[in-house]
Amino acid sequence: MFLKFPKNFLWGASTSAHQVEGNNYNDWTEWEKQNAGRLASQAHKKWASWQQKKFPEMFKPENYISGKACDHYNLYEKDFDIAKQLGHNAHRFSIEWSRIEPKEGKFDKSGLAHYRAVIHALKTRGMEPFVVLWHWTLPPWLSKEGGVLNNKFDRYFSRYVEFVCNGLKDDVEFWITLNEPTSVIVNSYLRRQWPPQKMNIFAVLKAYSNLSKAHNLAYYQIHRLSPKAKVGLANILAYIESRNPRSFIDRILAKIFHYYSNEKIFKLTSGRHDFLAIQYYLHDLVGVGKKKPLPEDKVSDMGWEIYPKGIRFVLEEVKKYNLPVYITENGIADKSDLKRLSFIKSHLIEIHKAIEEGVDVRGYFYWSLLDNFEWDKGFWPRFGLVEIDYKTQKRTIRESAFDYQGIIQKNGVEL
Repeated sequence: MFLKFPKNFLWGASTSAHQVEGNNYNDWTEWEKQNAGRLASQAHKKWASWQQKKFPEMFKPENYISGKACDHYNLYEKDFDIAKQLGHNAHRFSIEWSRIEPKEGKFDKSGLAHYRAVIHALKTRGMEPFVVLWHWTLPPWLSKEGGVLNNKFDRYFSRYVEFVCNGLKDDVEFWITLNEPTSVIVNSYLRRQWPPQKMNIFAVLKAYSNLSKAHNLAYYQIHRLSPKAKVGLANILAYIESRNPRSFIDRILAKIFHYYSNEKIFKLTSGRHDFLAIQYYLHDLVGVGKKKPLPEDKVSDMGWEIYPKGIRFVLEEVKKYNLPVYITENGIADKSDLKRLSFIKSHLIEIHKAIEEGVDVRGYFYWSLLDNFEWDKGFWPRFGLVEIDYKTQKRTIRESAFDYQGIIQKNGVEL
């Protein structure tokens, strides 16, 4: 049985500036240098024995320094040639704020010109650009002033957005203001895993407020400058269940977790979305007690459960917003490339079911086009359709990428 996707469906992959460009200077590059040794040491306790055996590079401090990354800043045309070869008709990427505004209020026209060239390279290859304005990193000057907790964050962000939109508006239809704000809120201010590593419930609430205000201001700013633009916010939505459905505490915890993870940011930005950018990776079982690890064949290299049904469930959740939906991230860390095709197909089958149930899904972007720097995990997780040799910068297209190409060419998937 063949499942056909809607006409003009967008197919592509995603990247983010800090993870692929290389040679950035922002709050993360500073944090990496200060924490690489600690992260390498903690890997002995953090990861399962099978992961440690498979990825011994996790014990090396240099794994956690982004450095040249994929050198995509210089090799983007080569990478887009690969994406075109693979049949992609859209691509999602992010702009590095620190390249645009390296000093407060001082905008770099050459930085903007680079991204104009990136967009031109995509369009000449027949790919629709989806532009993300903030994918977590901050210019050092803003980080020193408190980052997203600064009372002026929304105005700083709006000023940056105005400069970028003015320069790129003629070539961009789809704008994503913020990427996964809840990931930053949880990992920076609750779990204390990411910079600035401040655990404080007041900081969590402040971050929700400031990031929502930043999106809302940017939404109006972009529409003022480009009335026909489509503006959205990308958030990661987990499929959340209570670990023990019979436990009252577990059910309450699951509801709280679901609200703050999947609903709060949309409520704070209600009415300021032209589309929804949904990102799905996780099936979260929430409750009291220690979570049982799953066997290696049921998880990605990161230890994340492979649970395709979850993407349909979260899509059914967002149907109530009555907006077009783009899946702007969905992918698997799979160095051996033995699970990636099954992962893509099984998730697309569930997406198709959601479409049949009335969810207006219009595009799918696999994460990621390239192997890349995975934040506090460094380089060992391999998400890419394209394998990267970080020493030589050689690109090798994985077999699953050609299988994905076949899906794109047919605009559908075999059941």
